[in-house]
Amino acid sequence: MSPYYTWSHIILVLSVLGGYTLGGFAGMTAIIMLAALEVSLSFDNAVVNAKVLKTMTPAWRKAFIKYGIPIAVFGMRFLFPIAIVAIATGLSVISTFNMAIGQPELYHSALEDNKVGIFAFGGSFLFMVFLGFFFDDDREDKWITILEDNTITNKVGSIQHIEVIIATAVGMGLVYYTDSTTVTLAFFGGILLHEVIGSLDDLLSTNGVRSGIAGFLYLEVLDASFSFDGVIGAFAISNNIFVIMVGLGIGAMYVRSMTLDFVEKGTLATYRYLEHGAHYAIGALAIIMFAKMFHEIPELVVGSVGISLIIAAFAHSIIVNKKEK
Repeated sequence: MSPYYTWSHIILVLSVLGGYTLGGFAGMTAIIMLAALEVSLSFDNAVVNAKVLKTMTPAWRKAFIKYGIPIAVFGMRFLFPIAIVAIATGLSVISTFNMAIGQPELYHSALEDNKVGIFAFGGSFLFMVFLGFFFDDDREDKWITILEDNTITNKVGSIQHIEVIIATAVGMGLVYYTDSTTVTLAFFGGILLHEVIGSLDDLLSTNGVRSGIAGFLYLEVLDASFSFDGVIGAFAISNNIFVIMVGLGIGAMYVRSMTLDFVEKGTLATYRYLEHGAHYAIGALAIIMFAKMFHEIPELVVGSVGISLIIAAFAHSIIVNKKEK
């Protein structure tokens, strides 16, 4: 087992034992289930993280762990949802925090009432990530060639800023059907943030090495976009906000452990289509987020779609490698 998983294993054991003090055996079980939920929803995130991280300096790789884990656990899966509810309801952060602890059902209801904006923002950012990969001219390997390497795709891909054009068209459709100012601001805010981080990266990167601060911001926003679905869906498993934070936080730690393991072992180079499968999973998650603005979709379905695409890409990579040998 890679040494990158050591602390994740230790924290898992301590958290599961600590879960007993939060909710007995039910608390312990909930933490394990939430960790599994987070990993299933964010495995593709680990693959994309590895792609970004390998272009960053060793110092920023360390920062990704040193500062990224606290941000992922306490920031994105605890404080950020509280901030969203506080802004949406007009309550103070302290009042919202007290609601989350003392009235978890009411807090969950407030999250549910504002999920369209959450899904619009997270979905638009992930959709831009997928489109940026799909229309990347520098990408050598093509996985599903009938989609990625045909006359129409090549022609459309040559249009400047095609990702923004397609995402904007999708956003206009969502705004029309929802007739919501919140959706408008959230969706186009996600596109704007993606483009700002990309511009910052272009401005600060040197000699092919990704800008540390831009890469770090990109990874944290990507993580936040993945966490939205998990935070809302977690209430189906537990109403205890601390159990949710710990369970999802453990999952986030394992995702980071996988990221570092992938970088160290050169996994993306060995399994050439793994990156493709991860980005298709991200595109599927974005579409699911848009669909969840109108219909309920079980978390089991959401996680299964992403895992299935990655397994298919992994298996295809092995088959092609064997043929070439």
